[in-house]
Amino acid sequence: MTRNLPPLNALKAFEAAGRHLSFTKAAEELHVTPAAISHQVKALEEFLGVPLFRRLARGLLLTDAGQRFLPGIGTGFDGLASAVDDLRGFEENGVLTVSVMHSLASRWLVPRLDRFHDIHPEINLLVSSTVRLVDFARDNIDVAIRYGLGKWQGLRADLLHGEKLFPVCSPRLLANEHPLKTVDDLRHFTLIHDQSWRAISFDDYPDWRTWLAAAGVDDIDAGRGLNLTPSELVIQAAIDGQGVALGRSFLVESALSDGRLVKPFEQAIPVDYAYYVVCPEAAADRPKVAAFRDWVIAEATENESPSTAK
Repeated sequence: MTRNLPPLNALKAFEAAGRHLSFTKAAEELHVTPAAISHQVKALEEFLGVPLFRRLARGLLLTDAGQRFLPGIGTGFDGLASAVDDLRGFEENGVLTVSVMHSLASRWLVPRLDRFHDIHPEINLLVSSTVRLVDFARDNIDVAIRYGLGKWQGLRADLLHGEKLFPVCSPRLLANEHPLKTVDDLRHFTLIHDQSWRAISFDDYPDWRTWLAAAGVDDIDAGRGLNLTPSELVIQAAIDGQGVALGRSFLVESALSDGRLVKPFEQAIPVDYAYYVVCPEAAADRPKVAAFRDWVIAEATENESPSTAK
């Protein structure tokens, strides 16, 4: 429905002048000149087709039309002010929806959320786990953690953490029938392959073939073994001793720290892709979004495990 309404500035000028019965006091309140108030009121009277004030030498008086009109306009501005206050309260205290891949959510983000709540008890988090790129407006997402090259049109992307790949396994594999001591010993173990990136078209993502070539090994079949998706299952299979996986440094950090996984070799290969905190440019400075972004980046920096930083 189209509303045939007067200009907002004209309504503001009339409402202030009507309360004060003075163009001068209305001008002081609205930080304009008395002439500007007079001009706006005159424009409003022309729009409505009725006079709203009697202009007397000693001041202003509301006409009958002005007296009838003023309470409704005041109530309307009160409603607008209430709506603004409500939105500000929601912004400060409402739900912040965060989209993140399941593997990162379960292995890294969720175990730290109590620390965020300690710092920002006024912000309620809703963590949505998905592997696809979300549409912020359609999916009602405030901020996301994405994995990629950091270039998404119309979005602000702040680097959260880079990544390296290196073999990881259960400590049991270092002391079984064929202990894993050298790279050549990998021929006796199942190689666990992460197939997650095929789903999002990272065709150039490093794999076992890449790592073995970097380690100078060319006589081990890099394609054999166990193929799993998502990355969460890859990590769990390695923890369970089902083989040797290429660990993604950011995701295996806690498992290395508590001894569920070990690094049998120091050889690591860098990955061009990284984790980024992403949000629409227009929302980047919203208090809740900025609070989460600052906190999660600080967590990624301060809690980096020495075992994954090499």
